[in-house]
Amino acid sequence: MTLLELDHDRLAHPVDVIEHVAHAREWNFERTGDDEIAVAFAGNWTNYHISYAWMPDFESLHFACAFDVTVQKNRIGELTRLLSLINEQLLIGHFDFWEQEGAVMFRHSLILAGGAEPTEAQVEVMLSSAIETCECYFQAFQSVVWSGVTARDALDHAMFETVGEA
Repeated sequence: MTLLELDHDRLAHPVDVIEHVAHAREWNFERTGDDEIAVAFAGNWTNYHISYAWMPDFESLHFACAFDVTVQKNRIGELTRLLSLINEQLLIGHFDFWEQEGAVMFRHSLILAGGAEPTEAQVEVMLSSAIETCECYFQAFQSVVWSGVTARDALDHAMFETVGEA
């Protein structure tokens, strides 16, 4: 028997838990299907388009957070270098570039094998950690795609710690 052949009864659909949290926290959301919910979130640098999707075959809650970064073809190579440099620093989740859509996306999955249920805290941490990660690196993405900066220089500038706020 493989993982894909296991069938577990769940107390609640994982997306129902997310909808409950979204409603309670007054997030701007839309239930786009039985297995998916979309959340809109305004960050400091850009708006984030978030999707939680339940993947029953893998007993996994997939999280994707996209933001608007227009990438010209001549900058895709440097962008992928930046993604690699960033991803090697991340403990949870990773960034992807979906060339066909022209979207930079942060993705993460929560494995709920064996009938495990997602908690409200897990749902909130998936969102807050993704937004924090995206906000941290957004300026590096912008520097690479708009200013022609190298991936290494963009990442070094994004990681420069400042004190206070101007």
